[in-house]
Amino acid sequence: MICLGIESAGKTAGVAIWKEDEPLYEATLSAGFTHSESLLEMIQTALTAARLTAADIDLWAVCAGPGSFTGLRIGLALVKGLTFATGAPCVGVSTLEALAWCAGPAATVVPALDARRGQVYAAAFQAGQSPRRLLEDAARDPASLADFVESCKKPLVFVGDGAEICYNRYKDVPGVARLPGFLAASRAAGVCLAAMEQARQGNTQSGEQLRPQYLRLSQAERERAEKLAAKPQ
Repeated sequence: MICLGIESAGKTAGVAIWKEDEPLYEATLSAGFTHSESLLEMIQTALTAARLTAADIDLWAVCAGPGSFTGLRIGLALVKGLTFATGAPCVGVSTLEALAWCAGPAATVVPALDARRGQVYAAAFQAGQSPRRLLEDAARDPASLADFVESCKKPLVFVGDGAEICYNRYKDVPGVARLPGFLAASRAAGVCLAAMEQARQGNTQSGEQLRPQYLRLSQAERERAEKLAAKPQ
């Protein structure tokens, strides 16, 4: 199985190609370009470097959320188009699960993304060759993780761009750590690994079935709901 994975849920754009358990190519770009400007060129560069064409890809993978609403839509639309063009199936991967696949050695991994408004998008996984989910993806107040952080197997490592937020709250708990800087960022390699595991279990999708998982309303939707609620009945 040859899988091409796309990371577009955050500020960085990423593309990776894996063949079974072997990485063929990976690149990450964080140069201020929009994903709509960079991802197509990055995919073409990846295919050329791996001496492949789009027709050689058996599985397309992309972060389906949570993350930047705009970034997610760009990545999902791109993969939809590629599945329609090639006929190969796809998998929409949890951004938090993709982070867990690249977290490195730890007993417990808590991927966290800064969701603003005092929240993080967070989940939890038992680390291993294939991460096992312990908490579902959700928009959470970091304080709501207290019981889990205290009672879970250690060492626990926070990853993602919300790792610092969570670590600052729980750094005095023995066995708690965070991955620093770029090591904590989501990678397209994690998207590939999570997607291939889903494919082995028979959980693939068509482009038509691919949907974002935002976990909460966008700012525009929240403002509209507030305006509607404020109108006199």
